[in-house]
Amino acid sequence: MTKKRLLWRLYPSVLALILAALFGVTWYAAAVVTRFFHERTGHELEMRARLVGQHVQGIRGTEDPAALDALCKRMGRAAETRITVVLPNGRVLADSEANPAGMENHADRPEIEDALSRGHGAAVRPSPTLAIPMMYFALRIHDVSGQTLVVRTAASLTQAEHVARGLKIRIATAGLVIAALLAAITYAVSRGISRPIEEVRAGVERIAAGDLGHRLHVPDTAELSRLAEAINEMTARLDERLRLITAQRNEQEAVFAGMVEGVVAIDRQEHILRINRAAAEILGVAPETARGKAIAEVVRNLDLQRFVSEALGTTQSVEGEIRLRGAQERWLQAHGAPLLDAGGRAVGAVIVLNDITRLRQLEGFRRDFVANVSHELRTPVTSIKGFVETLLDGAARDPQAAENFLKIVARQVNRLEAIINDLLMLAGLEQQGRVGIEVAETSLREPLQAAADLLAHKAAGKKVEIRVECPPELTACVNAPLIEQAAANLLDNAVKFSEAGRTVRLTATREHDSVAISVRDEGTGIAPEHLPRVFERFYRVDKGRSRDMGGTGLGLAIVKHIALVHGGGVGVSSAPGQGSVFTLTLPLAGPRRAG
Repeated sequence: MTKKRLLWRLYPSVLALILAALFGVTWYAAAVVTRFFHERTGHELEMRARLVGQHVQGIRGTEDPAALDALCKRMGRAAETRITVVLPNGRVLADSEANPAGMENHADRPEIEDALSRGHGAAVRPSPTLAIPMMYFALRIHDVSGQTLVVRTAASLTQAEHVARGLKIRIATAGLVIAALLAAITYAVSRGISRPIEEVRAGVERIAAGDLGHRLHVPDTAELSRLAEAINEMTARLDERLRLITAQRNEQEAVFAGMVEGVVAIDRQEHILRINRAAAEILGVAPETARGKAIAEVVRNLDLQRFVSEALGTTQSVEGEIRLRGAQERWLQAHGAPLLDAGGRAVGAVIVLNDITRLRQLEGFRRDFVANVSHELRTPVTSIKGFVETLLDGAARDPQAAENFLKIVARQVNRLEAIINDLLMLAGLEQQGRVGIEVAETSLREPLQAAADLLAHKAAGKKVEIRVECPPELTACVNAPLIEQAAANLLDNAVKFSEAGRTVRLTATREHDSVAISVRDEGTGIAPEHLPRVFERFYRVDKGRSRDMGGTGLGLAIVKHIALVHGGGVGVSSAPGQGSVFTLTLPLAGPRRAG
């Protein structure tokens, strides 16, 4: 339904009242004028009737009707009034404007009946004889002979009605002019009332649209001015509160988005209300598309669904672990708490997710390290213990057997010493990584050539050629002994797993703001599943063969830590039967120091 404006509700109503009032005044004035003319005409007719009656009383009307008729015609012309004399039975004796003999009986005329019964009577009606509106006044008299007669005078009301009609027209014209003036004044007044209200409405619409800095113009009208001032004050308070709420929301959003922990808020129907970026990354979903959807629709994981159901089914905090299966298995530590509204009623739950995959991996690495180091230490210790016990049991009496046993014990002691030295070196590298190492601008060819010279004898024994490819001008801020150690470890592995007649290449090249030291062999290669773990401590691709070839299982771990203390990294590419390439990447400017 279309709503009308205040102007068109107020203005037509006032205008209708004005027109109704003018119509009533016009009608009343016309009625008063008409009544005034009727009363004046009636009074004049009564006076003329009495005057005519005085003359008629001196004539014997019934005996000399001609004289009576002549009197009526003469006096009627003089007074411009129709005069009629009627007998009680209604027969007309004389008339000033018609032949009495041709006139109908007047016994049924109201004024005649009233005159005969009450002495006088009056009436207003169209004349059947003249066919014009007439006013009649009848007076009962007696002539000289005592005969009762009725003298009736009549006058036309045409002039009175003409005057009344003219007066009505003039009143109506004046009324229309006044109505037009009042309509204009009413419109102006209505517009003056509605305009400030329209301005207030327009201002309120701007405020409702979000322009809280807008203030309403305060009108001169007391009521509207108080309304505008109240709205302005309300807007100012609302603006202040919204700014505070917006600031708090932005702070919460910043904290919510910047949290490392994943946070998911869900309702009682398990639909996602909020999800931060960390949770979206952990669960592998898009925050924009996840909101409003069921958690089971977004993440298809039974562990997560069970945990959500458990969190929604209790008023206490719950904890658990969730396993996400996929291309890369992930472990999450989940903490659930009820989500309460302002009234303290539970409307959902908040799930906090922590990715503990790295912790699980580190825990696995620790277990593997403990198992490996225990195994690596137990092997030489068990061997030493066995041969010592054998010597104690009498084998020492055989010089040749005792010498062989002692050689084996010496080798195992050397192996044990190598393991301990490598472990100490790793511990030292970790300590240096925290406090920093001493570096200097060094030509890389020198430590690389020294590493090649160190492995030359071993390579010659296996008929493996070592080639060093490094420009003499290539320099970097490094710790030369550590670089020599890293290159030696890589060369040792390359020579160890190379067949006779193969070539091992040790190269160094500049790549933008870093230098890459690579060792390429033509050995057996490494299967893809072993590549991510080859730099772990004591990790062996072929455990039996590696241990038979010697080595502590810590060489590549030492290389990795040497790269880390220099602010660099390590990498490997390999395929079974195609050899391997181990790369040590170092920044040219050296490691960055904290602080």
